[in-house]
Amino acid sequence: MTVGEFLTVLLIGLIAGWLAGVVMKGRGFGIMADIVLGIVGAVIGGFLFSQFGVSAYGFVGRLAIAVVGTIVLVGIAHLLGGRSIEAKR
Repeated sequence: MTVGEFLTVLLIGLIAGWLAGVVMKGRGFGIMADIVLGIVGAVIGGFLFSQFGVSAYGFVGRLAIAVVGTIVLVGIAHLLGGRSIEAKR
């Protein structure tokens, strides 16, 4: 993986995590959590999309897959946690 590819992965993770935070509770989770959630969400989204035979290309396509996966990840975390992240603060 080149430096450029690594930075692209981090950027997609950051944006996807922030967007999922906005959709799920109104704001992001913090820069590091957004990146981690976005990267893990991208893996989940890639798996889900491949199961349905859907593929996406380019930055926007990869970002869309990452956002969907991250929203699924955050939704599952909220269900398993029983309370919202806001209530735990």
